[in-house]
Amino acid sequence: MFLAHIGKVLAATCTLAVTAYASDARAQSDFYRAAEHEIAGTPGTIIRQEPMAFGPANASSYRVLYRSKGMHNEPIAVSGVVIVPNAPAPQGGRPVVAWAHPTSGVVPHCAPSVATFFFQQVQGLREMLARGYVVVATDYPGLGTPGPHPYLVGTSEARSVLDSVRASREIAGVGPVRDFVVWGHSQGGQAALFTGLIAKDYAPDLNLLGVAAAAPATDLAALMRDDFNTAGGKSLTAMTMWSWARVYGAPIDKLIRPAAMPTVDQLANVCIESIVDLLVRRREEKPLESGFLTVNDIAGVEPWRSLLAQNTPGPLPHRIPVFLAQGTNDNVVPPQITDAYMRRLCAAGSAVRFVKMPGVSHGFIARDSAPAAIDWMADRFAGAPAPNDCGSPQAGN
Repeated sequence: MFLAHIGKVLAATCTLAVTAYASDARAQSDFYRAAEHEIAGTPGTIIRQEPMAFGPANASSYRVLYRSKGMHNEPIAVSGVVIVPNAPAPQGGRPVVAWAHPTSGVVPHCAPSVATFFFQQVQGLREMLARGYVVVATDYPGLGTPGPHPYLVGTSEARSVLDSVRASREIAGVGPVRDFVVWGHSQGGQAALFTGLIAKDYAPDLNLLGVAAAAPATDLAALMRDDFNTAGGKSLTAMTMWSWARVYGAPIDKLIRPAAMPTVDQLANVCIESIVDLLVRRREEKPLESGFLTVNDIAGVEPWRSLLAQNTPGPLPHRIPVFLAQGTNDNVVPPQITDAYMRRLCAAGSAVRFVKMPGVSHGFIARDSAPAAIDWMADRFAGAPAPNDCGSPQAGN
């Protein structure tokens, strides 16, 4: 499915070994629990913060709990991380990059901010800090804070991204914040695109200069059909259904065979972060491989069909430039899915920089495209004209 690290990830042990996450040591601790009177307030304001150890050199890192809006516009708390260069801030404040993370799970203990090696997860982090950018990284709702996480729910993700940028204003050394870009991978690519879709209406106090997405989850129905043909894809389809049954109230009991529900519930509580997590999931998902759905295609069944369409990002407002990266060896988000989305952007008048990387798989596209993405971000902060590959031979091919 459209998640980092499932396809060929078991062969990438050395890379994934540094992504190990703490289990429940911090998630749902007192830091992440907010009383009703604490949550009430202006979205994008901080409830509490604490310094984080083992962050990048020459920077200060903070775990934050901030206010946002839930799926029904109710006040909620969301957790995340803010990383600030130690060099003096320029007059007028620092540029901000909002990092939207790939899939980590659907329950609180899978929050990136509880990661033992969180800082290695933010692709391009050291280069962004060296350029003087503040980097903010939301956990998304229901990760860290009480769950379940509204997994692949675009507006929910985007609100948490925008409110994390607002929250950074209250961190020492940041200063006033208006201009920012968003950079995301896989699920985070979907979050980045939805940020572009709602930014003007939801956060008119911010100025989104560009959206950068590596192998974003765009056509959810097509991705789910493709992924369901693989063992790992079945597991991730089940995780999506588990989340949406809870956050949307979508009926799940008629689509999943009763004998498979204990496996689905068990998988929903396993994170997708460390090599240990992946080995556990590969073992526990085996009962799903013989078939666990009562239908061949959930994208053809309501309300699932409408929910998949609702959470598939459309073209962005043409004023927002876009950076897309895609690996040709991606078995999770097939290249043709991203090609098709680029064609939609181009048809809508967007300026799109498209970086297609031969031989690169899903798990490594954000890492490998980060230097190009950061150069592109630098030009957006500098006010340079946005490059446009819409007329090039590779556009949508």
